[in-house]
Amino acid sequence: MSVLAAIAVLAILILVHELGHFIAARSQGIYANRFSLGFGPILLKYQGSQTEYTIRAFPLGGFVGFPDDDPDSDIPPNDPNLLRNRPILDRAIVISAGVIANLIFAYLVLALQLGIVGIPQEFKYQPGVIVKPVNEQSIAYQAGIREGDIILSVNGQELTAGNDSTLLLTKEIQTHPNQQLDLKIQRQNEQIPLKLTPTQSADGKGLVGIELGPNGKAVYRRPQNPTEIFTVAANRFQQLVVGTIKGFGQLLTNFQATASQVSGPINIVKIGAKLAADNLANLLSFAAIISINLAVINILPLPALDGGQLAFLLIEGLFGKPLPAKIQEGVMQTGLVLLLGLGIFLIVKETTQLDFVQQLFQGL
Repeated sequence: MSVLAAIAVLAILILVHELGHFIAARSQGIYANRFSLGFGPILLKYQGSQTEYTIRAFPLGGFVGFPDDDPDSDIPPNDPNLLRNRPILDRAIVISAGVIANLIFAYLVLALQLGIVGIPQEFKYQPGVIVKPVNEQSIAYQAGIREGDIILSVNGQELTAGNDSTLLLTKEIQTHPNQQLDLKIQRQNEQIPLKLTPTQSADGKGLVGIELGPNGKAVYRRPQNPTEIFTVAANRFQQLVVGTIKGFGQLLTNFQATASQVSGPINIVKIGAKLAADNLANLLSFAAIISINLAVINILPLPALDGGQLAFLLIEGLFGKPLPAKIQEGVMQTGLVLLLGLGIFLIVKETTQLDFVQQLFQGL
């Protein structure tokens, strides 16, 4: 059930994104003749007065179709309600509306979570640093560290209760590239000694491929009023957006060290399923984080993404005319092939890393 919950969250986020495009178009009187959740063969179809609504086999995305380039459309090519015949601002609103919808949805989800769970009041620390998601290809995983482990000491230095322990361990890892660290790990009721040697990243810092956090539990209180909920949600939303942008910035500036941390659909569902199994309220945080990531990814000026189409509009605005249609189609098709190829690569890679698949291979 937790896996289905995670998949449902991804489907909802895709639906929200495409609804943003669709509503922005229809509210301006722009024709939209197709609305699809997913790609590939059609599973369900409903023909409305102006739009064909479909659910397709592969829920890895979706699209809103416009009759501008539909050879079967009987709409005159000079109709002012075709998307291509609208002013640049109208088209920019339609193209960017999916990103805006994902951001608004993320903020509302955070507010909903605060309304259900409460406002964080304090954090009760316990000794040690807890290990969050571990990259299965990382140095840490190969050394035996697993998600949920509590690191109690590093090189004989105890990691006491408090957020300073997380900073201390992070510093020890970053300042000891290619040098062995002696760790003491607590896994359930067992304490395990482990040796870990960070690899050296491009910027010279040690890297092991784990996410660390303070060991403890947050204490919540009931919100005083709705204003407090929306204010705290706004602060958390800002932190998540800034953190996401910084993460993509690190991917661009330090690709070699961070590329292995990129997750595809399988790992995203896996993380979401675990959060749903641990605490249903955590699934709301997962939805907000993924929704913000979808928004940031789509606004990047890359072919086949919303940001790529906005880049074409910017060129049109600067030079007074659009790029030739063949150039735009070639760029967008190339970008789409590359994105689909990357998606398939990540799916295959992550599928082969699933426990039951590896057990299957071992049995052959």
